Amino acid sequence: MHDFTVLVLPGAFNSSVAVTMDILGAAEAMAARAGVAPPRWRVCSVNGGPVQLRAGMSLDTTRMPVRPREDRSTWVVPGLGLNTPGEIRRCLESDDALKAIAGLARHAKAGGQVAASCSAVFLLNAAGLLQGRRATVSWWYAPLLARMSPDCTVDADRMVCSDGPVVTAGAAFAQTDLMLHLLRERCGSALTDLVSRMLLIDGRQAQAPFIAAEVLASGNDLVARLAARVESALPEAPAVSELAREFCMSERTLSRHIRKATGKSTQALVQSVRLRRARALLESSRMTVEQVAGAVGYQDATALRRLMKKVAGANPSRYRA
Repeated sequence: MHDFTVLVLPGAFNSSVAVTMDILGAAEAMAARAGVAPPRWRVCSVNGGPVQLRAGMSLDTTRMPVRPREDRSTWVVPGLGLNTPGEIRRCLESDDALKAIAGLARHAKAGGQVAASCSAVFLLNAAGLLQGRRATVSWWYAPLLARMSPDCTVDADRMVCSDGPVVTAGAAFAQTDLMLHLLRERCGSALTDLVSRMLLIDGRQAQAPFIAAEVLASGNDLVARLAARVESALPEAPAVSELAREFCMSERTLSRHIRKATGKSTQALVQSVRLRRARALLESSRMTVEQVAGAVGYQDATALRRLMKKVAGANPSRYRA
């Protein structure tokens, strides 16, 4: 019996596949030291044999199981490294993707756990596995996933989302966080903590500190102008009602445009601009946390610490050089 089935598609992101194998390999090597059984895994593709990854790399695989046998393994799909919505749609229509989607659906229907990161999350959606669930994805793809799956609660601020048998993670390097999460579930904290220390991996809880509102909006002019307006006004961030008046629309209409472009409310967008500015000041200046808090419009350092811990999963000191 396997603990993990790593399902690799052609064109998968090199590092996403590699970090999956490296973490599992490290866990196998260190299991005895942690006093637990080593994880067992297999690397599969739709047809088996060599699979071409990005940049000309290849990986030997076995054929993906085609029948829902007694399989208690977690199926893990590393990130696909797709860069545009058009690439995602073309991938979902390919023969390999269609067969992988069917396999994921069968495995989940039989009671198995499935996991994916980055644009591979769209495979889980195509398999009907995100309906009624909370999921995350690469933060710049959150609006696209929300449009494609209106019944899914897309939480792009999180690095990893676990909802029942479905686990999703953010961008390609979030595969690291995904594998640590899955390893902790399967093999316990002792082994996972040991692997983290030996590989110098620091588990992250959120994508929020990395989100750029303008990029999230995929070129939406309104969002870009609003973000620039908020940042130029700091520390006195304008109220949503004031922004609506400046952009000559009602608060409801402004909110509708912002949510359609970014998946966030107007207030959440304002907050993300403030937090991004706070992070930049923490990383690049000698300002105290109290001074940074004042510079982005928070009453005191406690408010900034509380908000960064809630949204970004880390204290301000984490971003000091």
